[in-house]
Amino acid sequence: MARQVTGYSAMAKTYHWIVAILVLIMVPMGLIMTDLGPGAFQNMLYFYHKSIGILLFLLVVLRLLQNWITPAPPPPASLSPVLRIVSRSVHGLLYLILIANPILAWVGLSLYGAPIPFFGLFNLPGIVPQDRPNADGILELHATAGVVFAWLISLHILGALYHWLIAKDGIIERMTTAPYQKPKG
Repeated sequence: MARQVTGYSAMAKTYHWIVAILVLIMVPMGLIMTDLGPGAFQNMLYFYHKSIGILLFLLVVLRLLQNWITPAPPPPASLSPVLRIVSRSVHGLLYLILIANPILAWVGLSLYGAPIPFFGLFNLPGIVPQDRPNADGILELHATAGVVFAWLISLHILGALYHWLIAKDGIIERMTTAPYQKPKG
């Protein structure tokens, strides 16, 4: 039976699951679009990859601000020190990539001179002068960070499955059904 744990706030849960769904669309899209030949389908994937990337960046910034206002519940005392370190490391790296990778893309696309659309509503302005020779390196770094991100997401999902199906320690309920309690102090 699962232990009683304190959950994240409803807003934190909402941000988490919206970001999770968008990431699960975004990462495969990013991997597929670069392997396609030029054409309408590839252009469509690039359009949505850029648009969803902007949306993800905004949601993550809001999530971090929300976490500052409504702090995450402390980890359960039953969580071993090693799992606490692994958890903090994976979460920290996920957030780092969720913030840094869209910025890398913005810089790379600005260097390349490519439009950066947000669902056809507007284009983000370039933030550096066009310089195509340097764009490739930045966009390659963006792609590499995307692959690292995919591995981190896999670790995160495996960790959630471990806590849910094997440890049955209530960790998964923190982001699903456990009620939020404001920290004392």
